[in-house]
Amino acid sequence: MRPPKPCSVCRTNAVAFTNPRVDFCYQCLPGGPFTPPPCRACAATDGYYSAGLCGRCHPAAPQHVTSCKHCLGWGVTRHTKYLCWGCVNWRTKNNYGSCTSCRRHVPVDERQFCRLCWRQAAMLRWSRNGLSLAEANKDGQQLFIANMFSTPLAARGSASRTPRAVKPRARITASPVRPVAHEQLVLFDARRSLRPGLVLPPPPDPHAAQALTELLEDHAARRGWSPSTCKKARSGLNAVLGLQDTPGARIKTSLIRDLGPTGRATRLLREFLTGIDMLDDDLTPALQTWFADKVTDLPAQMRAELQVWFDVLFHGHKTSAPRSRARTQSTIRHKLNAALPTLHTWAGDGYESLREITRQHVLDAIATADEGRPRYLTGSALRSIFHTLKGHKVVFRDPTLHIKLGAPHTRTPEPADFDTIREALHSTEPTRAALAALLAFHALTPGQLRNLKITDIRDRRLHLDGRVIPLAEPVLIRLSAYLDHRTATWPNTANPHLFIHRRTALELKPVGGRWLALQLGTAARGIRTDRILNEVVATGGDIKRICVLFGLTPSGAVLYTAALSHPELDPGLR
Repeated sequence: MRPPKPCSVCRTNAVAFTNPRVDFCYQCLPGGPFTPPPCRACAATDGYYSAGLCGRCHPAAPQHVTSCKHCLGWGVTRHTKYLCWGCVNWRTKNNYGSCTSCRRHVPVDERQFCRLCWRQAAMLRWSRNGLSLAEANKDGQQLFIANMFSTPLAARGSASRTPRAVKPRARITASPVRPVAHEQLVLFDARRSLRPGLVLPPPPDPHAAQALTELLEDHAARRGWSPSTCKKARSGLNAVLGLQDTPGARIKTSLIRDLGPTGRATRLLREFLTGIDMLDDDLTPALQTWFADKVTDLPAQMRAELQVWFDVLFHGHKTSAPRSRARTQSTIRHKLNAALPTLHTWAGDGYESLREITRQHVLDAIATADEGRPRYLTGSALRSIFHTLKGHKVVFRDPTLHIKLGAPHTRTPEPADFDTIREALHSTEPTRAALAALLAFHALTPGQLRNLKITDIRDRRLHLDGRVIPLAEPVLIRLSAYLDHRTATWPNTANPHLFIHRRTALELKPVGGRWLALQLGTAARGIRTDRILNEVVATGGDIKRICVLFGLTPSGAVLYTAALSHPELDPGLR
């Protein structure tokens, strides 16, 4: 998330709010100073930051070290929700209640004591000295530094203090694992409530469980899982095998979901079972539930017609003409959100079906939409719906046929904040510095950055999409530092992508787009745009050079060269 801009007067505080836009803080607002309102998340009256949130709750505010909310230990930040590691684990295993000793409303164990009181008793060795928990806390509690009661992961490994990978064990059986053909139906399909600490039944077929465990350990060894991660996955596998309604059948995704946050590596377990064809995905996709909620207010006939359009876009249609490929979830969401206001208007006017819509209705809807991009999106969404329904013979005619929408409204590229780019390039974090260097020097797209493989960089050159890009010396220095950090942190990972984090290091998937923004502190596309604009100014708008350097098409390069008249692109100001 991009941080809010600083106040245009004091240049110290963040702006009071961004929607609607204002360029002053509460102290510098005309007619002020004014008292900031309480935080809308935690109701705190001090430390106001921006957009109605304080510095502790705003996701883009600077990280401040403070005390743990539960045990009061010093040394936690916002990225752990102001909880130390011990309290995070304590909260997952216990419910909120009133502590018998300190009377605070925090997570308490079965004896109704919180973690702070329990740590105080543990420090006094209450069980060895014959004290009760209440006696150990009668004189108060000794506060401590957070996250000091656990052994670091590196210290649990070998003498070289590097994470140990799971070693594949000798296989007891080599028989392949195949799901059974029958299925035991249940009378009532109820969701299980598996609270932490619940004793689960053992797998009914020990031989099948042993074979799956061996396959899981081989998978863990290939992926470079740590022993603790492999132990969690084995625990989850034994749990779902013991809870199956049909022993030996494919494991249902809903059963893995019911394990919940019980420390059983459910995400990695689903990936493993999918790879050996032992997963039965019985959950309704979230997009289908979202679509049903969006169209629930429309007439029944209109909902049925929209359901046909949704199924074609979601699943694709390849069995017969007209054939079409499946669209991404973001495409479906954008098109439906753009068309919904018009669909609700038609439903309010008494139309029960899209077959009743004429060309004039579509023209009126497009004219009613706001000029610019909203008008284009409305027309494009309606064209997608009617074109699909006409092709599948749901409506008699396509009322959007031959209606010209024009080109979509495009924003003029603007330079990014140079201070943010410079700070990212000189960051002490190797990941952030390497990402910023590739963007600031070679203007890679966010997609190229996420899907970059280690093998794409060789001989001091970047081999990307058929192009060979000589890497600048500052980029090579930062990439070398990042590769050293990557090797030291995840020495056994099997992920071939260049940039990984603690979750993707156990898989083969690339990082997400949001991770790039979190690492850089700003949008990756903004740094790329700034680099291209800098080249446009330096070359006077040489389209051929822009296309060769950054892999753009001529029409794409024109968008950047058209910004030469922008006042902020004056080389003297840069």
